[in-house]
Amino acid sequence: MKSRFIFLFLSVSLLWILLILRAAYLQILPNQKLSKLQNRQFNTVVELNPRRGVIYDRNGVELAASVAAYSLYADPSILKAPKTTSRQLARLLRMNPSRLFKKLKDSDRKFVWIARRLNRRTKEKVEKLKIQGLAFVEESRRIFPHEKLLGQVLGFVGGEGQGLGGLEWKFDHLLHGVLKKVSLRRDAFGRPLLMNGRIFSESTDGADITLTIDSSLQYALEQELYSTVEKYQAKSAVGLILDANTSEILAMANVPTFNPNRPLRVQQEIRRNRAVTDPIEPGSTMKAFTIASGLRAGLIAPNTRFYCEDGEFKIGNRTIREADKKHKWEWLTVSEILAYSSNIGSSKIALKLGDERIEEGLRDFGFGDKISEDLPGESRGVVPTLPWREHLLANISFGHGLSATPLQVANAYAAIANGGVLHRPFIVKSIRNKETGDLEVFEEQSVHRVLSEKDAATMRLLLMGVTNEGGTGVNARIKGFSVAGKTGTAQKVNEEGRYSRTKFVSSFAGFVPANDPKYVIYIVVDEPKENYYGSEVAAPAFAKLAQISTRRAGLQPTLITQDDVLKSENQQRHMRTHQIARKVSVELDMKSSTVPDLRGLSLREALQLLKPFDLDISVHGHGRISRTEPMAGTSLEKGPLSLYLEKDSF
Repeated sequence: MKSRFIFLFLSVSLLWILLILRAAYLQILPNQKLSKLQNRQFNTVVELNPRRGVIYDRNGVELAASVAAYSLYADPSILKAPKTTSRQLARLLRMNPSRLFKKLKDSDRKFVWIARRLNRRTKEKVEKLKIQGLAFVEESRRIFPHEKLLGQVLGFVGGEGQGLGGLEWKFDHLLHGVLKKVSLRRDAFGRPLLMNGRIFSESTDGADITLTIDSSLQYALEQELYSTVEKYQAKSAVGLILDANTSEILAMANVPTFNPNRPLRVQQEIRRNRAVTDPIEPGSTMKAFTIASGLRAGLIAPNTRFYCEDGEFKIGNRTIREADKKHKWEWLTVSEILAYSSNIGSSKIALKLGDERIEEGLRDFGFGDKISEDLPGESRGVVPTLPWREHLLANISFGHGLSATPLQVANAYAAIANGGVLHRPFIVKSIRNKETGDLEVFEEQSVHRVLSEKDAATMRLLLMGVTNEGGTGVNARIKGFSVAGKTGTAQKVNEEGRYSRTKFVSSFAGFVPANDPKYVIYIVVDEPKENYYGSEVAAPAFAKLAQISTRRAGLQPTLITQDDVLKSENQQRHMRTHQIARKVSVELDMKSSTVPDLRGLSLREALQLLKPFDLDISVHGHGRISRTEPMAGTSLEKGPLSLYLEKDSF
């Protein structure tokens, strides 16, 4: 008995020693297999998106931000009544109960997502159910506090927090931050260990982006486009406001727009930023670049005359006509061709220059190529490859037969406004890295000089003539400021590939104040009903936005005088180009027995120039000369020359 007792004691003692050694081995020495088993049993790894960076406007207004949200998950292994739970949650979360039950009925699973990024109110409703096995993870949810404002430009975010359109997509790699993985601890029974029902973790948040956008101007632009679309029952409208000197995008709008908080409620077509994705045939706004190409080639001047064929110009078996059948001009100067928007006059200029010079000018102004690095989906537009037939050359001279995005047109006008330099338009002003605190600031970027300062000054004056009495852009004028710009009315191409007689694109492109440009504004209205001329549809919208822009900038109204037109000494030599050119040409006109172009001159200036020619002159009215009888360019026979004067004429 004694020996048996000793054997039993030694056996038990040896067993305990082995157990102690094994425990010490497990506790002290590492074991990769057991470690993996422990992690699998007591941990669940959940991937969570970090807080997305904020998008601000230039004045610090939040355009896109992230707020706290709550994602619901379940542990099916400890749910007591998965079918009942499925019905209760489906009612609260508006989900399919049968699909939810499929997730919850598998008791072998330890973790399943139920719903992501719920608001606090919904979270509290779920918590009131007091269902064991449900818990929340705190995440962030993207919101757009101004709803539809800048919708297509900002884009939207998907269910997993990824950018799916606009700037949200373009800069997703910066806004998104670093993806975080959260280790969800469990107890011995496999239940989640939580702190007040939530899991907290730290991660690197996304960068903050500040845009060049002015949200006040953006709001004004969108409201005016909505008003114009409603008034003319148009299909859609696009508008842009650029800083004339830097090409910063201050406002960019598409109407109809959409709410990026609920992006799937509209068609994909509406979510496109048509200001950069949808090129159009711009129409007569392109005449400015035809004339600019002629000026820089030295082949035309503001007073160069072209015979405009009395309203019909045959090129081969094709006929070029004016936009309005009532317009049957004979001789027009270059300044009049632009002011009256003569298709035939523009065609004659293009034919004089040739296709190579016109094509080179268009490409130098940025047409036919992408011009922005910030905006996704940008189209190049279409500038046809050379050579061009004469009829195509004529069409391109007045904005048909090629296509351009609204951003390209607006930016090309900025090159005229700022003195002849093409800049690259941009919308991102700065990016701030939250982790390092580094701030990257973006400045204007010039591409190349497209016009000399002299030619740019001349173009500004010619475009001012468009908005004076008698010009097509008179409805774009505003009180107290000089305005320069050009109307556009383009026929749309129908499904058969022919120009429609009922569908048009109306537009106006210009800048204000014309003497010292601050803002470039471009308005495009697609398929307006009844009235469809750019002068009637788009020009008034331009005027309202120009008035708002100048007022908001605190610009003081100015009188249009010689000192106001251009500031530098070099530019002053070219101010009032119409009058100066006419003065120089008067003697030549008189020697050739034709009536000189005296419009815009004072009576004293005109009489002084005409004195050597011993003419019978009669004067009517007060102010500056608005017209003559006989009209300028016609034969001057023996007889009276009548000068008609009006106030503020030029």
